Amino acid sequence: EGGKAAGGQLVDQRFCPRIVEGELRYNMAGDSLVGIIHKKPKEGGISAVSGTGSIYTFYGPEEIKFQNLTDNFLKRDMGKIMPSIGLEREPIPLWWTTDFINASPPGTKLEDERWIVGEFNCSCVGISKCLAAY
Repeated sequence: EGGKAAGGQLVDQRFCPRIVEGELRYNMAGDSLVGIIHKKPKEGGISAVSGTGSIYTFYGPEEIKFQNLTDNFLKRDMGKIMPSIGLEREPIPLWWTTDFINASPPGTKLEDERWIVGEFNCSCVGISKCLAAY
């Protein structure tokens, strides 16, 4: 029971050792970037989920440190997302996130960095700035 026949999916994704440096969460409203969060795991960890001792750093959507990734994602890749998952006739979600992991060798120039998507999420999108109230 289950599996692909029941509509399930399995994603085969390579391990990116630079996950220990953290991941970038792009918070999206439709096709607009509204904020970036650098989620860095606790020393020695690889998970940056809330409650694990990870450190969250918040950036605005126009953060220059991530300009190359942002430009490539919004201008080159955005239109390919829905068709690539077989939903070309559906609108992009109203509120969603994508998490990026740096897959470049250490020392790569910013303009040459290669980032991969570790996760798309539109069903359980948290409001990270509200964690302090939790």
